[in-house]
Amino acid sequence: MSEQLTRLEAQAKTREQNAQYLTRQLHEIPGITPAKMYEGCTRNAYHLYMFRYNPDQFSGLSRALFLKALQAEGIPCSGGYTPLNKEPFIDSTLQSTHYRNIYPESEVARHKDRSQCPENDKLCEEAVWFFQTMLLGSRVDMDQIVEAINKIRRNAAALAKA
Repeated sequence: MSEQLTRLEAQAKTREQNAQYLTRQLHEIPGITPAKMYEGCTRNAYHLYMFRYNPDQFSGLSRALFLKALQAEGIPCSGGYTPLNKEPFIDSTLQSTHYRNIYPESEVARHKDRSQCPENDKLCEEAVWFFQTMLLGSRVDMDQIVEAINKIRRNAAALAKA
């Protein structure tokens, strides 16, 4: 473990530099909106690199097909989380005997209304994730990611019909 810690700063710096470079490049592609660092934030670990995908700018190509096309171009990616507040285990927990012994029925009944997160739902529909190991690559690797996304955008209409 201590051997891994000796690489921590260098890897964090590489991820941060590559993320900044990738962000500048992806900002140039219509329909791709990289996550931003908020003012006052001085550092990002980039355990994930995330951006929003807008299918309207890719001839209606669904996010699922966009992800599949990225993977076909050799770019590992993910759609990220589903809305966690809508996972089946939540309803199961709310209906459990133990939960119902602790919370009144009125509290359980109000849970669904109180736990609506429409902005998070939208993000879960639009998100594309790259994992941290991708940001340890070279500048050429970052350019290949951008090139793959541009290629998909150029061919989006055909991909959407396939």
